[in-house]
Amino acid sequence: MDTVETQSHLTTIQQNDPRLRRHVAVDVAVIGAGCVGLTTAACLAHLGHRVRCSDIDAERVARLAAGELDFVEEGLDQLVQEHVALGSLSFGRDNAWAVGNAEFTFLCLPTPETPDGRPDLVEHVVTEIGPHLVQDSILVTRSTVPVGSTEVIQRLLGRPDVAVVSNPEFLREGAAVEDFLQPHRVVIGSDDEGAAMRLASIFSPLSAPLIITDPRTAEMTKYAANAFLATKVSFVNAIAALCDVVGADIRQVTRGLGLDPRIGPAFLTPGPGWGGPCLAKDIASLVRTAEGAGVDFSLLREAVAINEKQVGRVVDKVLHLAGGSIAERRVAMWGVTFKAGTSDRRHSPAVELAARFANLGASVSVYDPTLGSSLSGMHTAADPYAACDGAAVLVVATEWPEFQTLDFDKVGMLMKRRCVVDARNLLDPVAMKRAGFAYEGIGIP
Repeated sequence: MDTVETQSHLTTIQQNDPRLRRHVAVDVAVIGAGCVGLTTAACLAHLGHRVRCSDIDAERVARLAAGELDFVEEGLDQLVQEHVALGSLSFGRDNAWAVGNAEFTFLCLPTPETPDGRPDLVEHVVTEIGPHLVQDSILVTRSTVPVGSTEVIQRLLGRPDVAVVSNPEFLREGAAVEDFLQPHRVVIGSDDEGAAMRLASIFSPLSAPLIITDPRTAEMTKYAANAFLATKVSFVNAIAALCDVVGADIRQVTRGLGLDPRIGPAFLTPGPGWGGPCLAKDIASLVRTAEGAGVDFSLLREAVAINEKQVGRVVDKVLHLAGGSIAERRVAMWGVTFKAGTSDRRHSPAVELAARFANLGASVSVYDPTLGSSLSGMHTAADPYAACDGAAVLVVATEWPEFQTLDFDKVGMLMKRRCVVDARNLLDPVAMKRAGFAYEGIGIP
């Protein structure tokens, strides 16, 4: 990807900075109605702006116009319904319609991995909407794009009157609304201070540091954040594997770690490995960027390698409790999403677990509160108890809180053998053993 040199600058501004415009309602376009786009659209409407959101999926647009979501995200459905009813949020399939009167246009498009790392979809849409953008408006790249993309998009746009500004999102699936309305920081990357301040004014009602920097630094900040979080999870999973061997308790280890303010408790929970639509893609892109720049990022490659081994560790625990084989036996699984609070199964370690069990000859029966249809190659149960009927082993694969409050005497009576592999350390090991279960967690002696 062609790049140009930019002058780096970094400023943290306060909400009362005189350079910020007084907060007023403006017209906003959001391109893309996935989790990031829809959360951005609904929350900006909630902040008082008039928002048009476009998406190529006709069925999704029709559902959203009726106030219905096709994925699970806490609190988002209420915001969409409220602002559709108020008329401050509308949906359509025509990108030109969306940007036709917008002072700010947010690109919230998926950026799947490509061999050369180019954000092809983003570039295609930029070419499409370029002629329709309002004069002196601002195009905001909220999608995660390779470092240097903002400058490339500016040249591709061919509109010197339209500023292209980087504004990476830091939204967790399952808590996206909370993260938007109560952010830890808002990062804006632009070499045009006036454009940066105009965009910052949109977020001025939010109580968060506003960090103004150059586009490449803003883009790198998003990659660095995801890479660090993934490395933190891989680290704690490696420590949990060591705890399994030496007889230490990872729960107490992570408590001791998390109370250190230099470390903090977030992302210190061991499990079957990190997943989801962003981490794997973003880390691959960052590693590719490092290789292209001649920088050895072996630390991050090792974090990926540790993550890839973690599912295998869970499979080994299942085989151990099952006596060495699960061929022609039923394995019950609770949870298939990559984390609780979302219906997203992309790159889910739970899905990978199910596939490996099936490859070992097991009949897999799964339950997840977000499942509305059957999954290929496995039986989908109507409730968590039904999933356990006749099972030789139960695997807790996603940390849905409802799994903690079930009747485990009933679970045990339904199973052929009372064996549980708790890949999320969600259950109480002592209570499980008292209920007659052979129990294995992750890093729990």
